[in-house]
Amino acid sequence: MEVKIGIANSARDITIEPEISGLQVEEAVKQAIADGGSLRLEDARGRVVIVPVASLAFVDIGESSRSRVGFGA
Repeated sequence: MEVKIGIANSARDITIEPEISGLQVEEAVKQAIADGGSLRLEDARGRVVIVPVASLAFVDIGESSRSRVGFGA
């Protein structure tokens, strides 16, 4: 699963692949917004991302995109 986090006033987004389910990511986002604090997610490689809720533009939760190679990709 892939999670993209958009940051307000930034042209780039953060992409991670957490080991938790999409439903758990959604609950973490809802809880962070309710608390007014920060969103903390850890990916499969141990990288931790912490984003203040005030800076969140969007959170996109979906399947990992597979690389397409060759004609017809």
